Amino acid sequence: MVLGSIVSFVVALLVGGLAIYAGARVIADVDDYSHAVITALIGAVAWALVSWVPLVGPLIALVVWVGVINWRYPGGWGQAAIIGLVAWIAALVILFVLNGLLSLGIGAFGVPGA
Repeated sequence: MVLGSIVSFVVALLVGGLAIYAGARVIADVDDYSHAVITALIGAVAWALVSWVPLVGPLIALVVWVGVINWRYPGGWGQAAIIGLVAWIAALVILFVLNGLLSLGIGAFGVPGA
């Protein structure tokens, strides 16, 4: 049971990292998958730390998540928000393929709402 949880976490983190990598590659021309995986991990932890706040938690968490992307990638807040949007779309596509076609039933750790 513990091994399954660890494998699920690692796969979800790699998917989240791949989605952020896609966004960063397209928008900021940064080609570093390991940097994207670390960004996904930091973003997921940051999201978890603030999303519990009643009423405004998810909004604050989204700003914090974009802030993590802004901190980790060049280009400022606007570009970070676009990287996040592209990452979210990429995560949905990746998850559609993995879950819809291969029936894996996984999520994307580090990409909100995916």
